[in-house]
Amino acid sequence: MGSLEGRVAFITGVARGQGRSHAVRLAGEGAGIIGIDICADIASNGYPMASLEELEETVELVESAGGTMLGAVADVRDYHALDAALKAGVEHFGRLDIVLANAGIATMSFRELTIDEELEQWSDVLNVNLVGAFHTVRAAIPHLIAGGRGGSIVLTSSTAGLRGFGGTGGGGLGYAASKHGIVGLMRTLANALASQSIRVNTVHPTAVNTMMATNPAMTAFLEAYPDGGPHLQNPMPVSLLEPEDISDAIAFLVSDAAKYVTGVTFPVDAGFCNKL
Repeated sequence: MGSLEGRVAFITGVARGQGRSHAVRLAGEGAGIIGIDICADIASNGYPMASLEELEETVELVESAGGTMLGAVADVRDYHALDAALKAGVEHFGRLDIVLANAGIATMSFRELTIDEELEQWSDVLNVNLVGAFHTVRAAIPHLIAGGRGGSIVLTSSTAGLRGFGGTGGGGLGYAASKHGIVGLMRTLANALASQSIRVNTVHPTAVNTMMATNPAMTAFLEAYPDGGPHLQNPMPVSLLEPEDISDAIAFLVSDAAKYVTGVTFPVDAGFCNKL
């Protein structure tokens, strides 16, 4: 029997990368999975978003891990679509215990942008990363409270949510601002929901081997970053973590082993934040 047997998790950005890894890991621990992804590109973003085929593949991987998943196409920027998908999932499984606000984008540019392009990047990053996280928890909290069993919320931030870096462009500043904002959201909710035994934490990965970190636009941005080189390297001898490394931390934070852990900014960063 897994550590999450009988529980149900809602995961955003589930079609690939960290979201997929979290879904497979929690399913392997016995959790049912409700998962959503946008399955469409965002014009200002410098790399393709997940596809419907990738979402379907995640469902298959969860089933191969012995779990059950209800997947749906929904944009975290659209509260009502997200809420409808979550309600359908809770009706299907009969409960909700775990919430992973994982969906996010990192829209970086190494070339000079027009002001309109910069404003578009700023708005899109804030709306996906921060507004999307708020939509996720806002839709989920009533279900957690109604269950009367407590619960666990983990919001995915970043090392950029604990340290100041990202350049001066709208996309980079939007990423840092959104990831810092997620910490404020977490800390406030951790206090507000503690009496309900609902725990709220953030996880802060360094660069992870996903499309967000390895796409050509991000590579070019990092090469052009004025404080690049050693500044952006991990102290431990690893350049990129794997999604499963973050899932290990998630599995701990949502389990009973962390039943009194709340309000914590949890770095999984190979020493990155300690260095800066």
